[in-house]
Amino acid sequence: MPTPDDGAAYRGQNRATLRLFLWTAAWLATVAIARFGPELLWDAATQQVWSSVAIAIATLASIAWIAAFARFLREQDDLWRKILLEALALTLGISWIAGLGYALADGAGLVTGDVELGVALVVPGVIFTLAVVAGRIRYR
Repeated sequence: MPTPDDGAAYRGQNRATLRLFLWTAAWLATVAIARFGPELLWDAATQQVWSSVAIAIATLASIAWIAAFARFLREQDDLWRKILLEALALTLGISWIAGLGYALADGAGLVTGDVELGVALVVPGVIFTLAVVAGRIRYR
Protein backbone atom coordinates (compact mmCIF):
# COMPACT_ATOMS: atom_id res chain seq x y z
CA MET A 1 0.00 0.00 0.00
CA PRO A 2 1.42 3.44 -0.92
CA THR A 3 2.43 5.70 1.90
CA PRO A 4 1.90 9.47 1.97
CA ASP A 5 5.65 10.06 1.58
CA ASP A 6 6.16 8.02 -1.60
CA GLY A 7 6.64 11.28 -3.52
CA ALA A 8 8.82 12.92 -0.86
CA ALA A 9 11.99 11.98 -2.73
CA TYR A 10 10.89 14.04 -5.70
CA ARG A 11 9.45 17.02 -3.81
CA GLY A 12 12.83 18.78 -3.59
CA GLN A 13 13.53 18.11 -7.25
CA ASN A 14 10.13 19.45 -8.26
CA ARG A 15 10.59 22.61 -6.20
CA ALA A 16 14.07 23.17 -7.63
CA THR A 17 12.78 22.61 -11.17
CA LEU A 18 9.92 25.07 -10.66
CA ARG A 19 12.31 27.63 -9.15
CA LEU A 20 14.67 27.20 -12.10
CA PHE A 21 11.78 27.62 -14.54
CA LEU A 22 10.60 30.81 -12.83
CA TRP A 23 14.09 32.32 -12.77
CA THR A 24 14.60 31.33 -16.40
CA ALA A 25 11.37 33.12 -17.33
CA ALA A 26 12.39 36.18 -15.26
CA TRP A 27 15.83 36.23 -16.89
CA LEU A 28 14.33 35.94 -20.37
CA ALA A 29 11.85 38.75 -19.67
CA THR A 30 14.52 41.08 -18.26
CA VAL A 31 16.89 40.44 -21.16
CA ALA A 32 14.07 41.05 -23.66
CA ILE A 33 13.19 44.33 -21.93
CA ALA A 34 16.83 45.41 -21.87
CA ARG A 35 17.23 44.54 -25.54
CA PHE A 36 13.97 45.85 -26.97
CA GLY A 37 13.15 48.55 -24.44
CA PRO A 38 15.16 51.30 -26.16
CA GLU A 39 13.26 50.72 -29.39
CA LEU A 40 9.78 49.99 -28.06
CA LEU A 41 9.28 51.16 -24.48
CA TRP A 42 11.14 54.37 -23.62
CA ASP A 43 11.81 57.60 -25.42
CA ALA A 44 15.18 59.07 -26.46
CA ALA A 45 15.29 61.54 -23.56
CA THR A 46 15.24 58.79 -20.91
CA GLN A 47 16.78 55.98 -22.92
CA GLN A 48 20.16 55.98 -21.17
CA VAL A 49 18.66 55.88 -17.68
CA TRP A 50 16.07 53.20 -18.44
CA SER A 51 18.54 51.10 -20.42
CA SER A 52 21.01 51.22 -17.52
CA VAL A 53 18.29 50.16 -15.07
CA ALA A 54 17.10 47.38 -17.39
CA ILE A 55 20.66 46.06 -17.85
CA ALA A 56 21.27 46.11 -14.08
CA ILE A 57 18.04 44.21 -13.45
CA ALA A 58 18.89 41.69 -16.20
CA THR A 59 22.31 41.19 -14.61
CA LEU A 60 20.74 40.56 -11.19
CA ALA A 61 18.26 38.12 -12.76
CA SER A 62 21.21 36.34 -14.40
CA ILE A 63 22.94 35.94 -11.05
CA ALA A 64 19.72 34.62 -9.50
CA TRP A 65 19.33 32.19 -12.41
CA ILE A 66 22.85 30.84 -11.81
CA ALA A 67 22.01 30.31 -8.13
CA ALA A 68 18.74 28.58 -9.07
CA PHE A 69 20.58 26.32 -11.53
CA ALA A 70 23.16 25.40 -8.88
CA ARG A 71 20.36 24.54 -6.46
CA PHE A 72 18.61 22.57 -9.22
CA LEU A 73 21.81 20.53 -9.75
CA ARG A 74 22.16 19.83 -6.02
CA GLU A 75 18.59 18.50 -5.85
CA GLN A 76 19.04 15.99 -8.68
CA ASP A 77 19.89 12.33 -8.21
CA ASP A 78 23.48 11.24 -8.82
CA LEU A 79 23.02 9.99 -12.39
CA TRP A 80 21.09 13.03 -13.63
CA ARG A 81 23.64 15.34 -11.93
CA LYS A 82 26.46 13.43 -13.64
CA ILE A 83 24.78 13.76 -17.05
CA LEU A 84 24.20 17.50 -16.56
CA LEU A 85 27.71 18.20 -15.30
CA GLU A 86 29.28 16.29 -18.19
CA ALA A 87 27.09 18.24 -20.62
CA LEU A 88 28.11 21.52 -18.98
CA ALA A 89 31.80 20.59 -19.17
CA LEU A 90 31.50 19.64 -22.84
CA THR A 91 29.60 22.84 -23.62
CA LEU A 92 32.15 25.01 -21.84
CA GLY A 93 35.09 23.28 -23.54
CA ILE A 94 33.66 23.49 -27.04
CA SER A 95 32.57 27.10 -26.50
CA TRP A 96 36.04 28.11 -25.31
CA ILE A 97 37.73 26.33 -28.21
CA ALA A 98 35.35 27.86 -30.76
CA GLY A 99 35.63 31.32 -29.17
CA LEU A 100 39.41 31.19 -29.07
CA GLY A 101 39.53 29.92 -32.66
CA TYR A 102 37.28 32.78 -33.77
CA ALA A 103 39.34 35.36 -31.85
CA LEU A 104 42.58 34.07 -33.36
CA ALA A 105 41.12 33.97 -36.88
CA ASP A 106 39.69 37.48 -36.42
CA GLY A 107 43.04 38.76 -35.14
CA ALA A 108 44.77 37.27 -38.19
CA GLY A 109 42.27 38.98 -40.50
CA LEU A 110 40.72 35.70 -41.66
CA VAL A 111 37.19 36.58 -40.57
CA THR A 112 35.20 38.88 -42.82
CA GLY A 113 32.01 39.24 -40.77
CA ASP A 114 30.96 39.52 -37.15
CA VAL A 115 29.25 36.80 -35.16
CA GLU A 116 25.77 37.79 -34.07
CA LEU A 117 25.09 37.62 -30.35
CA GLY A 118 22.12 35.31 -30.98
CA VAL A 119 24.40 32.75 -32.64
CA ALA A 120 26.89 33.00 -29.78
CA LEU A 121 24.06 32.17 -27.36
CA VAL A 122 22.23 29.53 -29.40
CA VAL A 123 25.26 27.39 -30.30
CA PRO A 124 26.18 26.57 -26.66
CA GLY A 125 22.50 25.86 -25.98
CA VAL A 126 22.39 23.38 -28.86
CA ILE A 127 25.67 21.80 -27.73
CA PHE A 128 24.33 21.44 -24.17
CA THR A 129 21.06 19.92 -25.37
CA LEU A 130 22.84 17.41 -27.62
CA ALA A 131 25.25 16.52 -24.80
CA VAL A 132 22.36 15.90 -22.38
CA VAL A 133 20.63 13.67 -24.95
CA ALA A 134 23.88 11.79 -25.57
CA GLY A 135 24.36 11.38 -21.81
CA ARG A 136 20.83 10.02 -21.41
CA ILE A 137 21.50 7.48 -24.17
CA ARG A 138 24.93 6.61 -22.76
CA TYR A 139 23.71 5.95 -19.22
CA ARG A 140 20.44 4.16 -20.04
